[in-house]
Amino acid sequence: MLSRASCSRFRKAFVLSTLSVISVIDDDASVRAATNNLLSSHGYQVHTFASAGDFLQSARLDDSSCVVADVQMPVMSGLDLLTHMRAQGYTAPFIFITAFPDESVRTRALKAGADGFLAKPFAGPVLINCIETALNRDRGRARNLKESHPTSSA
Repeated sequence: MLSRASCSRFRKAFVLSTLSVISVIDDDASVRAATNNLLSSHGYQVHTFASAGDFLQSARLDDSSCVVADVQMPVMSGLDLLTHMRAQGYTAPFIFITAFPDESVRTRALKAGADGFLAKPFAGPVLINCIETALNRDRGRARNLKESHPTSSA
């Protein structure tokens, strides 16, 4: 039997995951598959892409609740993708994963607006926690924006 606290945590995670679409962008098929399996097992709806260009040309761009992207990819890097998306007005949380963690790249990513920066290999719970934290922060920003700019009904 689950405790009241366990039920509350489960309910919170279930609500977050069932309402969230996570787009995973990585040029490594095995990373895409493993991340897809991990996120799907936590109830997230997941879409995977082999490149930033594939993601930008997809119909999933507008319905992504959070983006998880590799830093180093051919043609367009993860940092370039984040910069492009922010310039276009997309505000979805953005989490980087990389096999080559570098403090200067991490600093640039966070300054550009990334919500997380994880080194591969990462533990599944660490990515899940990072996504949940980013989604909660994003929902809080949206709620604050809505409260500061209420719509008028005439």
